[in-house]
Amino acid sequence: MSEFPTRRAEFLMGVRDTLPLIAGAIPFGIIFGAVAATSGLTPAATLAMSAFVFAGSSQFIAAGLVAQHVTVGFIILTTFVVNLRHALYSASLAPHMRHLSQAWLLPLGFWLTDESFAVVIARYTQPDKSPHKHWYFFGSAVAMYSNWQLCTLIGVIAGQAIPDARGWGLEFAMVVTFIGLVVPMVKDHPMLIATLVAGGTALLANGLPSKLGLMIGALLGVAAGIVAEALMKPEPVTILAEESV
Repeated sequence: MSEFPTRRAEFLMGVRDTLPLIAGAIPFGIIFGAVAATSGLTPAATLAMSAFVFAGSSQFIAAGLVAQHVTVGFIILTTFVVNLRHALYSASLAPHMRHLSQAWLLPLGFWLTDESFAVVIARYTQPDKSPHKHWYFFGSAVAMYSNWQLCTLIGVIAGQAIPDARGWGLEFAMVVTFIGLVVPMVKDHPMLIATLVAGGTALLANGLPSKLGLMIGALLGVAAGIVAEALMKPEPVTILAEESV
C-alpha cells in the first residue's frame, strides 16, 4: 500500500480545502452575473465570459468598461494588467509543477485563481513527497470553476429582479475572503513586510488608471520581501501564526 494519498484522495482534499473560500466567492459571482447582464452584455456573452475568462475582478472591470462603450483594445489591456498578478503566482508554483506535461499545465494554468493558489501553494510546501499533488490543484480548480459558472448563471437570471446589484454591498465578502487568504501566509517578518508594503502601496495608488496600483503594489511588495529576507533571518510572527491555525 502506498504511503501517499491516492489521486482521488488528493482531488477530494483540494475540493474540501477550497470550500471555505468558495463561500466568499458566491455573492461575488452572483453580483457579476447580475451586473454584467445589465451592462450591455447579453446573457450568453456573460456566461461565455465566465466560462472562457474565469477571472472575477477582471470580469467586473470588463463589464463596467463595456457599459461605458470603451474600445475592445483598452478593455483587453486593462484586464491584462489586472491579471498580471497571476504571473507571480505561476512563478511560485513553477518549481513544484515543472515535471508535469502540457496536458496538465495548460488547464491548471487557466484555472489558477487567488483562492486556488492559496490552498495549492500550501499543499505543495508541505514536506511529504506525494506525487499526486497536482490532483489536489485539480480538485481545487474544479470546485472554484464550477461554483463561478453556477453563480454567474444565478446572477444572470436574477439580473432583472435586482436592477442595482452593486447597491447590495455584497462585495465585502470578497474582501474578507482575500484577508483570509493572506493572513495565514504571513509567518515571518519578511512576509509581514512584503504584505504591509504591497497593501499600503495598492491603497495609496488605488486611483491610478487601469488598476495599475494593484500591480505596482504587488511588485513593490515582492521587492520589499526579497530585501527584508536578505537583511534578516526569517523569524516566526507568533501572533499571526497562532491566529492562522
